[in-house]
Amino acid sequence: MKSQKGHYMMRLSGVVMMVALLSGCNIDVFDPAGPVAESQRNLIVYSLFFVGAIILVVYSIFTVFVIKYRANRKNRKESDYKPEMHGNYIIEAIWVAVPVLIVIALSIPTVRLIFQLEEPPVSSQGEEPLVVYATSADWKWFFSYPEEDIETVNHLYIPTDRGIEFRLASAESMSSLWIPQLGGQKYAMAGMENTLFLQADEEGTYLGRNANFTGEGFAAQTFHVNAVSDDEYNQWVDNVSENEPELTQERYDELLAPGLVDQMTFSSTHLDYADHGSNEDRDYSVERHGDKYDEQLDLYNTPGWNPNEIPE
Repeated sequence: MKSQKGHYMMRLSGVVMMVALLSGCNIDVFDPAGPVAESQRNLIVYSLFFVGAIILVVYSIFTVFVIKYRANRKNRKESDYKPEMHGNYIIEAIWVAVPVLIVIALSIPTVRLIFQLEEPPVSSQGEEPLVVYATSADWKWFFSYPEEDIETVNHLYIPTDRGIEFRLASAESMSSLWIPQLGGQKYAMAGMENTLFLQADEEGTYLGRNANFTGEGFAAQTFHVNAVSDDEYNQWVDNVSENEPELTQERYDELLAPGLVDQMTFSSTHLDYADHGSNEDRDYSVERHGDKYDEQLDLYNTPGWNPNEIPE
């Protein structure tokens, strides 16, 4: 659950959210639904207010100097302006010490949070995180659940109040998995595996996307995250295992081809025959579809195309 500090920071971020809203920006980052996103939101708000205070001080001093030392000020004396003045140790100490203190004040919480996010969220450390392999391809996402032997395409089911350990890899170009309301982005690359810990504390549907430009279909490489209760998640797992088809290697190879696909669900994963995070399989997709990357998708002429829409 959100802490009292989180609620306090949310109130402080009201001004930031209003400015973002008026400017047309996406404010999902300021509406966290989990502990990772909440801690990152708090750091952003802290930094923004800190920077805002610095700007206020700098422009206040700037205004004083513009008015006090302007050339046409009445009763201005020659002694008021001494451009040859040098060797003022107090002023020099201030303009060295203040930037150092600012950097320290911003660096300490940032570095602390960076290391904190490399572990499962504290609120769920009493339970092993759910492992999900997130594989990016042009231009879709594959989510493999090795414990449940389930794979989904362009949508994700997760239980609330439990850490999710994403193991990120890419079948082709470097991409970045980002679910703004659950936490920050992390890169997925071919031939290596990155780990990202996230968690949802509130049930709902959240929009995820590729945050790294990967060509024509980049804007449409989105997915939906369905955060549900433990009971509903277990029911979903049972339903998929009993009713959905298996993901054969032939079918998986077809889906890897560059292009857009709808949401799909399978009762097995591709991990048995393709590990895009390993050096051996880093060229798995390119070897099969390398000749198809010159084809145009013409996305913006597709009727009703809206990659940012979350279904009711």
